[in-house]
Amino acid sequence: MNDALNTGTGNRLGWMLDDALRMPETRYAILLSADGLLMAHSERIGRDDAERQAAGMSGLQSLARGTAEFCGDPATPWRQTVSEFDDGYVFLVAAGPGAYVAVSAGQHVDMEAVSFRLQELVQRLGKELTSAPRHRAGGTP
Repeated sequence: MNDALNTGTGNRLGWMLDDALRMPETRYAILLSADGLLMAHSERIGRDDAERQAAGMSGLQSLARGTAEFCGDPATPWRQTVSEFDDGYVFLVAAGPGAYVAVSAGQHVDMEAVSFRLQELVQRLGKELTSAPRHRAGGTP
């Protein structure tokens, strides 16, 4: 799932996702918008695969958000969804207004450690996603 276009200006936050994957059993990470557009991806997943997964994760998040009433209050905000498969897990977490992070991991992953690392990542991403663009000395971005 690798490609040669994993770095550059089109994936400026990819390094943060790679940093979050520095633990055993983690596989891939993507940052996506609420409407399913890919915002960044880790080095281990190619852009085409990351875009396809982003679209799917958007739908998963929407379905999960629609079940808030089952939790007791239909207005309660969605924070995280964890899906389990025979070969591992997918973690999907809120990463700020209109942004989500998804991480896939193997079946022997330390789920608590991944959840903790994702919360740290969300804090860092939140600062990046809400920061105004930096300008150079000449006034150009």
